[in-house]
Amino acid sequence: MTPNPNRPRRLSPTIVVAAAFAIAVAGIGAGAPGSAHADPPAPVPGLDLGRYLGTWYQLAAVPQYFNLGCARDTRADYALDELGDVSVHNSCTTWQGSVNEIRGTATVTDPVTNAQLHVSFPGVPTQDARYGPPNYIVTALGDDYTWALVTDPYRLSGFVLSRTTTLDDAQWHDVAAAITAADENTCWYLTTPVTGGFDRIEPLCAR
Repeated sequence: MTPNPNRPRRLSPTIVVAAAFAIAVAGIGAGAPGSAHADPPAPVPGLDLGRYLGTWYQLAAVPQYFNLGCARDTRADYALDELGDVSVHNSCTTWQGSVNEIRGTATVTDPVTNAQLHVSFPGVPTQDARYGPPNYIVTALGDDYTWALVTDPYRLSGFVLSRTTTLDDAQWHDVAAAITAADENTCWYLTTPVTGGFDRIEPLCAR
């Protein structure tokens, strides 16, 4: 289950991710992402959008269909656009060693906290409308914006983002606590291989 960057063509991303996700949920009694909840995850009380801009590395995530083609080094780059919204540039290295990327826009839907946004990608079905309800909630932040936990109102997605390619044990403890506080489970999250960080895909609860 460990991606080998020297032999990417012999690995099936669908099999790797599906197998890891099956391990994550089998026999743990933890339910599954998107289980029924009365309320969406709470956003952080106040997000300084200026401090949130820049580069974030994905260190773990709840599996999504759109990143099955990503083998490693998944990152997001945020900047202000000419309308005052956030330009989004997501990229990763594929299983074939090429770069896969997509560009979109994030619009704040909650001016009280700035921590709930609607992210859109032109040309992507169901995600191409620039304005709409929130689908990106920053529900936890590390000290000095060193890491962030992002999910959505239905807990179908989840992303552990970091300014660096690694976090120390104390930071991972805080991340795990934030996932639990958001009424999610660390076993839903799979680690993301990244140069200088994780080298395999496995449930976050197993690290």
